[in-house]
Amino acid sequence: MSMIGKEVTEFSAQAYHNSEFVAVSAENFKGKWSVLCFYPADFTFVCPTELEDLQEQYETLQSLNVEVYSCSTDTHFTHKAWHETSEAIGKIKYYMIGDPSHKIAEMFDVLDEAEGLAQRGTFIIDPDGIVQAVEINADGIGRDASTLVDKIRAAQYVRTHPGEVCPAKWKESGETLTPSFDLVGKI
Repeated sequence: MSMIGKEVTEFSAQAYHNSEFVAVSAENFKGKWSVLCFYPADFTFVCPTELEDLQEQYETLQSLNVEVYSCSTDTHFTHKAWHETSEAIGKIKYYMIGDPSHKIAEMFDVLDEAEGLAQRGTFIIDPDGIVQAVEINADGIGRDASTLVDKIRAAQYVRTHPGEVCPAKWKESGETLTPSFDLVGKI
């Protein structure tokens, strides 16, 4: 079942953030834009490349009023150990949520039950806690965090410009479309 248009339901978890363990819940996804990035496991191969790439976009995402959360089925203790031992992961300034109970991965429908690991799922959540975009990749396919910036800008534009939509490859300040009867068959 698609998560698009669904509100993030209540959950509670521990995260590693700024050298501390902190509580995270669905309330964290309200009041500003959020990116929730699931990945299979700490101390693996593709995962650190993705999370480091996400950190490289973090400042830009913050400038768009976006908070970033990564999440795996590891514990917050494991996230701390990985943060302290990996050069790539040591750069991370965003939240690293632990989901050892698998409840969050299950809620977002990215749990690989046979492996007990989260799939590579990325969710863009609006300030009302509603999922606006979803991307799920197979384990061997890493994500490019730079594409998140354009998707978030488009989602923010559509939110503030009701009746307009952003076409493929839309960039900030690009032309949008206003769906109407007269536009049918003319694109």
